[in-house]
Amino acid sequence: MIVAVTNRALCPGAFEERIKALAQGKAARILLREKDLPPSQYEALAARCRELCASSGTTLVVNSRIEAAKRLGIGSVQVPFPVLLEHRNLCREFQEVAVSVHGIEEAVEAQARGATYLIAGHIFETGCKPGLPARGLSFLRAVCESVSIPVLAIGGIRLDRLPAVREAGAKGVCLMSELMTCDRPQERLAEYRQAWKRLL
Repeated sequence: MIVAVTNRALCPGAFEERIKALAQGKAARILLREKDLPPSQYEALAARCRELCASSGTTLVVNSRIEAAKRLGIGSVQVPFPVLLEHRNLCREFQEVAVSVHGIEEAVEAQARGATYLIAGHIFETGCKPGLPARGLSFLRAVCESVSIPVLAIGGIRLDRLPAVREAGAKGVCLMSELMTCDRPQERLAEYRQAWKRLL
C-alpha cells in the first residue's frame, strides 16, 4: 500500500492538480494533512479533494478533523494515538481509522480499540522532523510483530529503502516530501507502486 501524504507548502505548482495526479496514479490513499488550515478552510479543501479522489477511485483520508469528515461523509480518518483515546467511539463511527503510533504499547492499544491500520514512524531521518532521531527499522519490526493489523512506515522513505521496510514487516509506506516536490508525481508514484509490488 502506497499512501500519499499531502503538504501544500512543499508543492511547487497547483496543489489540487497534484492531488488529481496522485489520484489518477492510483495512490492507495491520499492523506490530507494540512494541519495549519483553519477548520472551515480545511473542510472546504477536503470537499474538493474528495471529488478529485472519487473520480479516480482513490480513498481520501481526513487527518484528525473528525467533525469535518462526518459532515462531508468521508469514511476514512487518520488520528494521533492521543486522539483515539479521547474519542472512544471513533472506530465505530468511521469505516476506516488509521492511527499514528510511536511505541509498542500504543500499537497494541490502538489495535484493541479497533484501529484499521497503524502508521509507525518516523523510521528514517527526515527533513520534516529536523533534529529528531529516527526510530529505525528495529522499532518498525517490533511494532509489526506486536499487532495483527497492517502497519505502514513513514519518515524518510525512499525507493532503495523499500526492501528493508518490507522485510521488517510493513504492509505499506507513506510518502510526503517526494510526492509533493517531484516534477511528475504520477510517474513517481508508479515507480513506488511497481517497486513495492515486486516485494510482495
